Amino acid sequence: MNYAELAFTDAIKKLQERLGSRLSYDRMEKRSYVDGLTEHEIDFIAQIDSFYLASFGENGYPYIQHRGGPKGFIRVIDKSTIGIVDFIGNRQYISAGNISENPKVSLILLSYPLRTRLKIYAEAEIVELGEDKSLYDFLRPKDYKFKPERMMIFKITAYDWNCPQHINPKYTVEEIRELLEPQKQYIDTLEKEIKALKEKLLQQQASKSDPKKPEDNQR
Repeated sequence: MNYAELAFTDAIKKLQERLGSRLSYDRMEKRSYVDGLTEHEIDFIAQIDSFYLASFGENGYPYIQHRGGPKGFIRVIDKSTIGIVDFIGNRQYISAGNISENPKVSLILLSYPLRTRLKIYAEAEIVELGEDKSLYDFLRPKDYKFKPERMMIFKITAYDWNCPQHINPKYTVEEIRELLEPQKQYIDTLEKEIKALKEKLLQQQASKSDPKKPEDNQR
């Protein structure tokens, strides 16, 4: 796989040459070969809960669609293949229809907390639910309510990492809870200690305000 070699067409190379970036990208092309996904990409994909899918329509326009689910809903089948269960949505079927005519797609997997994005060229395949039960069992998200409509398999042609520029960090409610959990536990501990100290102080104050009678002291 060589993302730069695939992405940089003649028109793009001419533009790079005119604007002065061709030399550095030429060097990048010559050393950007990778043999499929590495553990780094696989770990990243396991943390993703959405991605953007671009397909190309018969009308001559590209179409970009958002796909989402629980973390890990994009499954790595092997180092050159990823897949998802496609949930029922608005039933326009634009992406599915485009893919049926032209399987070439582009994906962007974006992590706002990590300020990182992985861009992928792939060839997509629509697999109906009843065609491969074992594949469906592998792809379907566990402990997540959904209505499946089909499966989408993406055979990766090339991929590359994008720079983090202009990616503003954003966090889900679940991620915020996880980040705040140590602080919450610390606050809970302090509140318990404060409660115990207050109870001890009240006991001391009660003891001072109710001294024993003189005759009690003489007994």
